[in-house]
Amino acid sequence: MYIYPFASGANDADPPVRCSLAHSTDVMADHSIRLALYNVFNGRKFLGSTQADIPNPRRPVPHYRHASPSAPWPWMDFDVDKSIVEPDGQQSPPSSPWADYPRNQFGNWARDQVVRSNLLTSCSSFRSCLIYEMEVRDAVDCTKFVGEKTTTITADRASSQAFWDELQQPRPEGTRIRAFFVDSLSLEVLKILGTTFNVEPFFFTSSMNWIPSRYQEDAKAGLGDHITVTLPFVCAMRKSGIRPESISSVGSVDPLRKATRGTPEINTHASLEMTHEILLEDLLAIHMVRRKDSSTIISYHPISHLKQTSAKRLQSLVQRTGDSVYWSKLFSRSKDPTFVFLAILWYALYAWDEAFEVLYEHINKLESLVLGTNDVNLTRELHKLQAYSLHYQQLLQDFHKSVEFVKKTPNPAMDGDEMKDSSAALLEREVDNLLSEIDRLEGQRAMLSGRLQNVMHLAFATVNIEDSRAMKRISYLTMIFLPASLMASVFGMNVVEINSGSHETLARYVEATVALTVLTTWLVVAMQTESSFWPKGSPWWHRLAWPIFFIATRMKESYLRDNRPSQVDQQRGIGFV
Repeated sequence: MYIYPFASGANDADPPVRCSLAHSTDVMADHSIRLALYNVFNGRKFLGSTQADIPNPRRPVPHYRHASPSAPWPWMDFDVDKSIVEPDGQQSPPSSPWADYPRNQFGNWARDQVVRSNLLTSCSSFRSCLIYEMEVRDAVDCTKFVGEKTTTITADRASSQAFWDELQQPRPEGTRIRAFFVDSLSLEVLKILGTTFNVEPFFFTSSMNWIPSRYQEDAKAGLGDHITVTLPFVCAMRKSGIRPESISSVGSVDPLRKATRGTPEINTHASLEMTHEILLEDLLAIHMVRRKDSSTIISYHPISHLKQTSAKRLQSLVQRTGDSVYWSKLFSRSKDPTFVFLAILWYALYAWDEAFEVLYEHINKLESLVLGTNDVNLTRELHKLQAYSLHYQQLLQDFHKSVEFVKKTPNPAMDGDEMKDSSAALLEREVDNLLSEIDRLEGQRAMLSGRLQNVMHLAFATVNIEDSRAMKRISYLTMIFLPASLMASVFGMNVVEINSGSHETLARYVEATVALTVLTTWLVVAMQTESSFWPKGSPWWHRLAWPIFFIATRMKESYLRDNRPSQVDQQRGIGFV
């Protein structure tokens, strides 16, 4: 038995613009996000704006080759000019310790790769960045989730400097984890967090470009490591009066949007609209620095115009995890910070479960409509749902792999700890619990997909039956005119036996046509295996004599109807009148 931790309740990377860039680090930091970005949205032009300041109609298609640091060429495309991938030239010293990120920590990230990955252009330059902090502290006999501190980082340099100075201060004794849930990530906050905690740029680029990823780096036995999980998932949102335009926070307007306007397409990366709800993709982007003394969690939250998971919401849910009796015992029995990381992953499972509940109700309604109508538009809707179901299968596979990654990546900081084995067994048990729930979700998705296939077959069968009935009517109509056509052909033959003396008249044509039509109708009805002209199971001779039996049956019914005693006569007969 196990307990849930929560209570219920860049576009495609555009080709780099060929512009001359100053070699100064500060100039690059201030102006690389304005590299001739000329974006058009709703007829308005934006010059000198970052991509995060402009709404985006759809989530970018993931570039999986750029998902983790194991790729030797970060954000390098082979179709670019050779000069683009050459190292940068001499640069002047930065004006602040964090200004040169990511080059100050990861020298292989050239200027052009930074631009192509949207690492800097996806950060807002004008919005204030909100950071919701939380700490997990060890008490005498329990573990406490405390903090709930909110820090606002504005665009001025003094605010950034104050946040930098705060991060350099030593943490209070007994602080097991310090978590940062970041909303509206700004350029300065990205650089400060990346420099302070030595965060691999792939975490930010995977998050901003919605690339599913999971990796471990800088693992040192007895000291710790860095682990990253970027996980897109599906959540349900109640419809409001406004049709959603965006499910992403990054990128510019898709150039194909105008060209394909009015053209039917199935874009599984876009939101799925139903009667009262919308299913849309959300993102869990978590980077954890696991250390022996105190660990750090950074949670990135996309800038979105829809009501997706906010940093404050996730911080509140993680805070409530500490109030769970079941999970409080886990935190007390093990000091491994990975348990908090695992608890955050449960949020995606809750969202998936709610989304499938909504999808189940929607499919029920479609099934009822298919049973009651034969509208061809329903088959298009069913095909669209099936395409989304296949996409959800891939997302669930990524979810399963991410949890498996946590299971197979033990915390190096636990080496030498006397509770290492018991803690590892406890973590494995909880990971297996989450994996079993993911398998349940996949089974539910497969069931829904099977129902979609079944109702699609029913819809096509209904349409085929209607087509067969229409063809049957046409065949009956053809049967009526076929004898007349035959007689017209025979009477039009230029042979002596027919045209000799020209004695044929229209009356004789009608006589022959009617006689042949009656004969054809008699044979067609007699050859039917089932008909209303005779009882079911009648022998062949009965079917051949069907006109006689049919007329006799009708006469008998007419006689009985005409000679049936009236209701008054029946009442008199039994003494009521």
